[in-house]
Amino acid sequence: MCRWLAYSGTPIRLEELLYKPRYSLIDQSLHSRLGVETTNGDGFGVGWYPVEGPGEPALFRGVGPAWSDGNLRELARCTLSPLFLAHIRASTGTPVQQSNCHPFRYQNWLWLHNGSIRDFARLKRDLILAVDPELYPYLNGSTDSEVMFYLALTFGLRDRPVAAIERMAGLVESVGRAYGVPNPLQMTIATTDGDRTWCVRYSSEGHSRSLYYSTEISALHKLYPENKSLLRLSDETRLIVSEPLGELEGAWQPVPESSYGVIQKGDDELGHFEPAVP
Repeated sequence: MCRWLAYSGTPIRLEELLYKPRYSLIDQSLHSRLGVETTNGDGFGVGWYPVEGPGEPALFRGVGPAWSDGNLRELARCTLSPLFLAHIRASTGTPVQQSNCHPFRYQNWLWLHNGSIRDFARLKRDLILAVDPELYPYLNGSTDSEVMFYLALTFGLRDRPVAAIERMAGLVESVGRAYGVPNPLQMTIATTDGDRTWCVRYSSEGHSRSLYYSTEISALHKLYPENKSLLRLSDETRLIVSEPLGELEGAWQPVPESSYGVIQKGDDELGHFEPAVP
């Protein structure tokens, strides 16, 4: 499987999360504690929005292990962003190539995924034929994750993100049932338009991969008033991760099974996720 994070809030340098924490994403590429595999070395990627505001995000992806990529380290050291997604990949069978590395980008949207569509090779043709013909030319890779993204776009991701992802999941499960594939879908997902960020934790068997969100910064300020790193973060700052980056007590909460969350200005949202056959 894979590991990922989604950050939104006070602009920070990418290295603050990719490299500096005790259990940073780069550390997880070698020593994942909660993943299916300990090592996630089949490529990596980071997509970020500029400090000036939403627009088309920048994207940097590589096919080698994240822990040994000098260009990623240099980029992370000098890049400042208020919103970014990062991913380290462990392939579930598709080739290790740049077009298969997350995040995936379409206009101002980014998407990443941990999990798989079971027996994707059998279901792939039916799923791809459901992609809007106008979106099909933008499919560059061969992963189930990218197909999921373009199905969600087909079903209205840009207008009603949660409903679109529910329809995508419903289609995958209905096609899986038609082919006799048990429990076809396993996913934790993050997607963003550069303003808001949506995350989903869901699996057909009801036993999804790990996913956590950071406690409200105002609460952490009270718990750890001496922590200088926390003091410079605004109350709007949030982090979604496959597994916690550190061991501050009370800093991380598990995303409930079959749930979606929305990170946005003002009050965030947490709700029940239910696939819907389109």
